[in-house]
Amino acid sequence: MYENEIYSGDRTGEHTTGIYQSYQTGSGNGGDPNCGNNSPESGKKKRSGGFARKLLLCACLGLCFGLFGGLGFYAVQQTTGMDRAPQATENVQGNAVIPTATPGSDVKLTTAGDTRIVSSDVSDMVADVMPAMVSIVKDYTETANFWGRTYSEDKQGSGSGIIVAQSDTELVLVTNHHVVDGASKLTVTFINGSTAEAQIKGSDADMDLAVIAIPMDRLDESTRNAIAVARMGDSESLRLGEQVVAIGNALGYGQSVSGGWVSALNREVTFSDGSTGSFIQTDAAINPGNSGGALVNINGEVVGINSSKIGGEYVDGIGFAIPISAARPIIENLMTKETRFKVAEGETGYMGVSLQTVTEEFAYLYGVPEGILVTGVEEGSAAEAAGMLSGDIITRFEGEKIHSYEDLQEVMQYYGPDSHVTVVVKRLLNGSYQDMQLEMTLGKRP
Repeated sequence: MYENEIYSGDRTGEHTTGIYQSYQTGSGNGGDPNCGNNSPESGKKKRSGGFARKLLLCACLGLCFGLFGGLGFYAVQQTTGMDRAPQATENVQGNAVIPTATPGSDVKLTTAGDTRIVSSDVSDMVADVMPAMVSIVKDYTETANFWGRTYSEDKQGSGSGIIVAQSDTELVLVTNHHVVDGASKLTVTFINGSTAEAQIKGSDADMDLAVIAIPMDRLDESTRNAIAVARMGDSESLRLGEQVVAIGNALGYGQSVSGGWVSALNREVTFSDGSTGSFIQTDAAINPGNSGGALVNINGEVVGINSSKIGGEYVDGIGFAIPISAARPIIENLMTKETRFKVAEGETGYMGVSLQTVTEEFAYLYGVPEGILVTGVEEGSAAEAAGMLSGDIITRFEGEKIHSYEDLQEVMQYYGPDSHVTVVVKRLLNGSYQDMQLEMTLGKRP
């Protein structure tokens, strides 16, 4: 606003002209307000007329611009089809059609040729594979030594398993070694809620794999109709960022599903005992109880066996699974072993040795491997016939890791006299301990 501006129109609130009137104190001829055409009236008419014409011209130009612009935009829409709904687009290979997602809809899996499309809904796939998944409950006894006295407590642990084969005589499942290790009883729960006791066929502690079996005559007809055998996939074909689903008995609450992606392949993990392994890393939740369960791809094929033991409880958003391509040869080998049943108490096989547990502290102080030290071998015993010597340290019995005398007692419950077993010992040769594999036929306890 200029100084001394006056708004023309009635100040009482009636309709106004909307045009500002300006009076200057000096202009033109020497600044005399009464000279020539500088009178207030003449100035008012001149300014009012010129401004109105300019305003009218601007309005006309704006109207024309808007009209022609709208016509042009409409023509572009008609030509390019911008006002029509989005159409499906074809990839460069021309072998798959990818639908465009709309708000509130799910993008379904489309597979054609080598093209894979992520699905946001895996419920149908999960429904197909769930009959091959089981929950496992392990009964075991935990012992501890305090001030020379041994205390024991009965406990339970939870895990998961996968049905991998079925014959006329038995149902075969795979799980983790640590799920069944030290078990006095294994109870399997199927998709229909029925349960059955399972027995161990064999295990591989290094790969953390175990194969268990259930006699078919222990399953009723409804359970036989409800279960299915899982389809094995190829973990070698996995790619980073591929969608995967982990299924298992998380926290012992029953079967649950968690989804994620392949975060890393061939991930090297080092364990507390110094051993290493190569695993699939995923961000799908794998918690205690998930161990031994399946990691499946979007097609419902088992590509890994989950293990919550790897990584432990100190990580978040990182889970590991044993690649099925590496596990499959071991599983097939363990499946050929005879299903183990505990022998009657007092009728276990006999090696004929004197033993002493090598504790972690003893091993550290004297530089010897952990296991059971053989302090004596009886003449004419099964151990002598197999070539076992005093000073050997037993580290494995039929594939099971042996850390203590209690470990050996636990595993020998399944083997009676005349059982053929493989025992691995570490023997001091040329200043270093080397593995020796001994084949032994157990004798009868005197």
